[in-house]
Amino acid sequence: MTKLNIQTFSLGPLQTNCYLLTDESGERGVIIDPGMGPKRLLERIASIQIEAILLTHAHFDHMGGVDEVRKAKGCPVYIHDLEADWLTNAQLNGSYRWKDVTPPLTTDPAEYALDEGQTLDLIGHKFSVMHTPGHSPGSVSLLCGSDLFGGDVLFRASIGRTDLPGGRERDLYDSIRLKLFKLPDDVTVYPGHGPKTTIGFEKANNPFVGLHR
Repeated sequence: MTKLNIQTFSLGPLQTNCYLLTDESGERGVIIDPGMGPKRLLERIASIQIEAILLTHAHFDHMGGVDEVRKAKGCPVYIHDLEADWLTNAQLNGSYRWKDVTPPLTTDPAEYALDEGQTLDLIGHKFSVMHTPGHSPGSVSLLCGSDLFGGDVLFRASIGRTDLPGGRERDLYDSIRLKLFKLPDDVTVYPGHGPKTTIGFEKANNPFVGLHR
C-alpha cells in the first residue's frame, strides 16, 4: 500500500484541525473536516484531485468550509445519517447559537452517508468507519491503517464535551472504551482540536477514561 501523507490545517476561530490526506504521488487527496476560513487549504489543494470530504461530525467549526471546498474541487461530501440534516440547519450545527463566533452557516446536503462498519476506498487506501457517538449523535471515527481521525471524541489527555445538543456522556465513554480502546496501542489519533496522541498513551494516562481509572 502506498504511503498516506497527512497535513494539518488549524482553521477558524476555534482552531479546528482539518486534515488533508494525499497519496504517495501527492496528486490525489481526501479532506477531513474543512473548517471555517479555508483559504490556506484551498491554496494547497489547487492542483490536487480531491476525491472526498469526510466529516467526523457536523458542528459548525468542522463543516464551515464545506461549501468553498466542494465548489472549488467538485468533490462529494460524506457524513453520518444522524447528522445529515445538520448541514442545512444552522440551529442544529450550532452556528446559530454562537453568533459571537460565526454568522449562521449552512451548506447543501451531503452526497453520501457514513455508516458503522463501512469501508471507503479512496486515494488508494481503505478507510474504516466507526460510529462513535457521545460528543454528537452522528460522530464517526475514521481508521486508515494505524491512523485514526476521531473528530471531537478523544483528545490528548482529554475527551469531547457532551453538553451540546445531542451529546451524551454515557455514549462518549462507551465509544472510547468499547471501540477506540480496542484498537492497537500504536494507533495514532488525530483529533478535531489540539495535538495528536496514541491509543496506548490515552489508555494509560487519560484522566477521564484511561484504563487505570
